[in-house]
Parts: sequence; C-alpha cells; structure tokens
Amino acid sequence: MTFDPILDAVGRYYTERVREFGTTARGVDWNSEESQELRFIQLARLLPPEPFSVVDYGCGYGALVDFLERQGTDFGYQGFDISEEMVKRAAQAHSGGRRRFTTSYQELEPADYAVASGVFNVKLDTSAEGWADYVLHTIESLDGLGRTGFAFNMLTSYSDPERMRADLYYADPCAMFDHCKRSFSRQVALLHDYGLYEFTILVRK
Repeated sequence: MTFDPILDAVGRYYTERVREFGTTARGVDWNSEESQELRFIQLARLLPPEPFSVVDYGCGYGALVDFLERQGTDFGYQGFDISEEMVKRAAQAHSGGRRRFTTSYQELEPADYAVASGVFNVKLDTSAEGWADYVLHTIESLDGLGRTGFAFNMLTSYSDPERMRADLYYADPCAMFDHCKRSFSRQVALLHDYGLYEFTILVRK
C-alpha cells in the first residue's frame, strides 16, 4: 500500500500554510503559540531529565527545538517533515550542533524517543478509512524510530459535534490506547485532561 497521494496533498497544504503565516503557530496550523506549547508539554512528559536523542516526526519549522532548549535539556535532534519549505526554514533557524532536518524518511536513524505533534489531524479529502490506515502505518514508523518510547497526539472523537470539521480526523482515544497497549508496550499512558479537543498517547518500552 502506498500513501504517496496522502503525503503529497498534506505536504502541499502545510507548505501553503507556512508561506502564508511564516514560522509561527499558524504556519503549522495551530491556533496559537500557547496551544502549541501546551501540546509540547504533554509530549515532553515522555522525555527524561538526562541527555537523550529524539526524532521529531512532522517537525514543521522546528518549534520543538526551541521548546526543549528553553527547558534546559541536553538532546540530540532529528527533524523530519514532508514539506521541503518547512525543512528549509527549520534548518535556517536551527543550524549546526546536534540538530539535523530532512524530508527523507530513509535518512532518519532510530533515536531514544520519537514524537509527533499534529501529523494525524488534517486529512483533507482522504476517506476516514484511508486516513486510519495511514495513521496506523505512521505509528508503526514511530515505534521503529523510538528505541525507548514514542508519543503522538490526535484530535479526539469526544469533540463537540458542532465543532468537528469534515477535513479533520477525530480518533477514538480508547481505541488508540488499546492498539498501542496490545501492539507496542505494556507501559502506555493516555492524556486527555489538558483542555484541548485532543489527546496524547505516551508509549514507554
């Protein structure tokens, strides 16, 4: 099964966003910097205080680098995004050291952890079934990239019906918890208590 049509459409969508709004939260389709940071806080609950390496799957313009640096942590970083425009801007803003950005999945090397923020939300006109297959495939990739664990967030099916949009994908958090628990590790956390219409899954191996 190929997901190239999905990746091409989503890549074009995010390229247009960053060209319109620049390296801001709106440039990666979030409402505000505050909500973007709140998501990072949940994902970072997976990460240890000691030095670590991380793959940022769907890195956008590299905002997670800035967040982790503000926390004072010591980390090696690989950022991956399907939008060449995103990766170009990320590399310009975070050059050198232990920071690397790429649009090629094949160039990624397994790290201690892998995280993905927002990559499962914008399905555009892809069918719910086709997008669900893409989600499960990508979670398998996260598992392969994170030796010690991985984390991701998704819009929740518990969202208010009148606020739900046809171009977005809303997942059942209980089903995603069950899938990760059965497929990847006994140590799985479901976070659904931070005030956004979404949830975060943490998988520790």
